[in-house]
Amino acid sequence: MRFHAPYMEWAKERPSPTFDLAGSNVLACTVDDLEGARDALLLSGSNENGYVPLLEAIGARYRVSADRVTTATGTSGANFQVFAALVEPGDDVLVERPGYDPLMGAIRLVGGNVIRFDRTFEEGYAIDPDRIARALTPKTRLIVITNPHNPTGALADRAALAEVGRRASDIGACVLVDEVYLDAAEENTHPAAVLAENFISTSSLTKSYGLASLRCGWAISSREVAERIRRARDVIDGTGSIAAERLGALAFAQLPRLSARASALIATNQALVHEFVKSRPELECVLPKASTVIFPRLRGASDTSAFADRLLAEHGTAIVPGRFFESPSHFRIGFGTSTEIVRGGLAELALALKNP
Repeated sequence: MRFHAPYMEWAKERPSPTFDLAGSNVLACTVDDLEGARDALLLSGSNENGYVPLLEAIGARYRVSADRVTTATGTSGANFQVFAALVEPGDDVLVERPGYDPLMGAIRLVGGNVIRFDRTFEEGYAIDPDRIARALTPKTRLIVITNPHNPTGALADRAALAEVGRRASDIGACVLVDEVYLDAAEENTHPAAVLAENFISTSSLTKSYGLASLRCGWAISSREVAERIRRARDVIDGTGSIAAERLGALAFAQLPRLSARASALIATNQALVHEFVKSRPELECVLPKASTVIFPRLRGASDTSAFADRLLAEHGTAIVPGRFFESPSHFRIGFGTSTEIVRGGLAELALALKNP
């Protein structure tokens, strides 16, 4: 299948481990963590082009007007709506490598041609505007970047992003920046969409706040692009869930508290994971400033798939093999889960590394 996303298939069908270090979400909130959720859970209301209080809350959070915000079913839904709105069959779309394979699958689904540019280990997975410029073609419609980078957690330099936007603008292209992990990495978040008119930022409450089940996603763009996204959604799923969007608006009123909960968990777990990686001679890694994921390379391994399988079968611990991100000698560790799970998973990983 030309639009197949092998990682998503694997993620949905893999066995449940004792220690799950394969996910990248922050530990899920309970209903009681979201104050007032039981009273806000109504099944009626108007959200034809997005629930207005939610649009206004997203706009206020990221300092843009609400008419530049469009809602979606998670960040993946927001990304797909952008592709459906902007990419015509035969258009070229530049996507980073290593990359998150559902992005490529969604582009192919709408008929786009996927063209790659590299973010390399040796350069700390930094964005290189010159490398991206060399990959541009006369048919390039869109450039796709994740920030922080999935799977490595590396943050993009804002000046480099701005330069990418300038070069894209020269040929009439847009830049989509998937920022689903950004709130976990930076306290004072400014979406890439504020850099220039041709930027589009997508995100959700999924990864940084422990609210994955709401599937509350959005895109921030120019007003013109926002209108195109709304009309694309008309033929995708029409509208979002009013119940989920009501709860999403409620969550935005409580983001400082939810963010503090997530930040404390991430800081504790990241310290454990970074110290572990630095202490293991079998591993080499670009250590991200702040993220919920890390992407070490296993020295001497051409493919970590067999190692990941053995880690799960013999040690009850899940990691993501690097083959799903086109870097088979690596594996991804997610540490947004409970500290107990992280400690247990790292202990089992240490045992498995003795015999990789």
